[in-house]
Amino acid sequence: MPVPLRVRAGKVSLFYPTPTLSTRMSEVSVSPQHRSGFVNIVGNPNVGKSTLMNLLVGERVSIITSKAQTTRHRIMGIVNTPELQIVYSDTPGVLRPSYKLQESMLEFSESALGDADVLLYVTDTVETADKNEFFLNRVRGIKCPLILIINKVDLTNEEALVALVERWHKELPEAEIIPLSALNNFNVEALRRRIESLIPPSPPYFDKDALTDKPARFFVTEIIREKVLLYYQKEIPYSVEVVVETFREEVDRIHIQALIVAERESQKGIIIGHKGAALKKVGTMARRDMERFFDKRIFLELFVKVEKDWRNRDNLLRAYGYRLD
Repeated sequence: MPVPLRVRAGKVSLFYPTPTLSTRMSEVSVSPQHRSGFVNIVGNPNVGKSTLMNLLVGERVSIITSKAQTTRHRIMGIVNTPELQIVYSDTPGVLRPSYKLQESMLEFSESALGDADVLLYVTDTVETADKNEFFLNRVRGIKCPLILIINKVDLTNEEALVALVERWHKELPEAEIIPLSALNNFNVEALRRRIESLIPPSPPYFDKDALTDKPARFFVTEIIREKVLLYYQKEIPYSVEVVVETFREEVDRIHIQALIVAERESQKGIIIGHKGAALKKVGTMARRDMERFFDKRIFLELFVKVEKDWRNRDNLLRAYGYRLD
């Protein structure tokens, strides 16, 4: 059974849930004024969706790098107050798929259009509205409240921003437009208040101290993959998957063995580096982040394995947690 994460006193910890969500929620006493909802974040690559998600959740749930396709899965982060539960979803950047992995990533993004109580469509001050028009057409058809977020306003001026708002109003006339800078945490609080005002009456969908729907192993893979994205160049970051083979928790430490999966033998040599130096560096960076995340000592062993053309192999993609039609 996956081990989800919860937060107590600002610390992330593991817990073992009761058998079903419905059982848990039926036993929880909540106010009839309680509100809950799903707020889904979509948009093109590199517009700042993950940075915004982490700010709204108040925890580092999504990994962040400057490279496109950093987010590959749909990742939920849960915010709780006594009278409110907001389930945020970060999604992969929208692109036209070139291989089956990207098809799955697009499926995650498209699924977020169907179950949102509030949809956040994130753009920035650089991209144009005609980028990935096929997805924007899907956004135009949604029935829930839509907020268009223009991120990175710190990179433009007032005159250009006013013109940009006018252009986006023509593209999405039903959307409420909120300019902000996620990097500088500018106007994010105004967005947060507006989101809270749109959440419908509902009992909570998850335990009131839950942080995310993902198991602990998922965040191990994401932390390692983030370091791969940051440390290596060219095709390596996009050709790699991470698999946790062993996750053994003790009172004050966690023992982890993980595989970095590459597509070609030549990539394996680059990942390992001369006398293992590159792999050791990635492991050290990942271990430090894991210790901060889990608030425990981490013993991490990394190995490298080649699975030729894994990004187009259905059996491997399913094993790695990707959705396939």
